Amino acid sequence: MSNVIINKVREKYGEVAKSNLSGSDESVRAVAQAFGYSVDDLSSIPDNSHMGLSCGNPIAMASLRPGEIVVDLGSGGGLDVFLASKQVGPEGKAIGIDMTLEMVERAHKNARDSGYLNVEFYQSEIDKIPLSDNYADCIISNCVINLTPNKNLVFKEMFRVLKPGGRVAVSDIALKKELPAEIAKDVMAYVGCISGAITADAFIQGLSEAGFKAVQVVDSFSDLNAYSKIEGASLCCSPAMSCSPAMSCSPATNEASIATSSSCCSTEKDSLLSKSEKSVHSALGSLIERYDINEYASSVKVYAVKP
Repeated sequence: MSNVIINKVREKYGEVAKSNLSGSDESVRAVAQAFGYSVDDLSSIPDNSHMGLSCGNPIAMASLRPGEIVVDLGSGGGLDVFLASKQVGPEGKAIGIDMTLEMVERAHKNARDSGYLNVEFYQSEIDKIPLSDNYADCIISNCVINLTPNKNLVFKEMFRVLKPGGRVAVSDIALKKELPAEIAKDVMAYVGCISGAITADAFIQGLSEAGFKAVQVVDSFSDLNAYSKIEGASLCCSPAMSCSPAMSCSPATNEASIATSSSCCSTEKDSLLSKSEKSVHSALGSLIERYDINEYASSVKVYAVKP
């Protein structure tokens, strides 16, 4: 089952990476600002580095210093890597790890086009970080650990890669209570960062068992319904994820299961074959239409230190 989830996550985030969603869209900027990024933050980095996928701002709590090495797990188009690179400066390094080839390619292009010299991006699953032991000063992540089936392996890898005294500053989703069966069993709710989330207590236990000390999980009190700000998020085919003229787009239905809604941008020819497919944002939009996600989950700030 874990391979099925990983492949679906890779597929769906690859689609987002290939879309034209970017910080040039007012709705994408609105989501980023709802989760803690300032106008100055967003104007200082490439527009194509973010696509409305954050659930917090780990840079704001990482206390990065010049000369440090920071590693971002699940770096996407490079949003937090580029912000981190400015804080660690030319003598430091900001490294992004993402399992989705299209995201890594997008991040590389952003770095080349904007002349970033102290950043690196690698394609890898985050439970197999391609870096040596005791390498980094800080590990950050933004709404990605919830997407990993084996979170305890991720926590162990984080511990391995950090230097003694290194720290964790992570934004993620934590469950408050048991999810309704419709959400818990829906693979697109997993892709949308909800059904793969764990509780705050599970975060504390997993990080502690990996060897971390001073573990804290703090509710950020951000509104998870902010994802509905993405233009057309509640539609099957979001205008922000434009379709070619050969494609047809239909509004999402309100049927009992997300998985039976219409496809995101499918051709007339294959629309019946791809009827179960949705984009990340439209899946989130469908959830938000039927549930107050804040009732079941929260955006949290996760802190930990390697002794």
